[in-house]
Amino acid sequence: MTFVVTENCIRCKYTDCVDVCPTDCFHEGPNFLVINPQTCIDCSLCVQECPADAIYDEKDLPEDQRHFIELNAELAEVWPVIDATSAPMSEAEQWIDRPDKLQYLER
Repeated sequence: MTFVVTENCIRCKYTDCVDVCPTDCFHEGPNFLVINPQTCIDCSLCVQECPADAIYDEKDLPEDQRHFIELNAELAEVWPVIDATSAPMSEAEQWIDRPDKLQYLER
């Protein structure tokens, strides 16, 4: 099992989760973070740190977010590791908790 970043992170990209990760399993794209399932040790420290409530244990993923398992694995292969916090996107406050954000994912 692994933890998965889901749709609510898109266009927000809070990085509070990155500082608590003991294995540097987060990877950063233009407007989204993903977790590398190969390096995630299932510690769950990131879950409570995410202001957008966008991180789930794979087994607890809502059905409509299950495709993010594969998306996290795919993008972790091409995006660089992020190991320090940075400011969220300037539009984060407007985009947090908005539905149907997958269409805005920048690769």
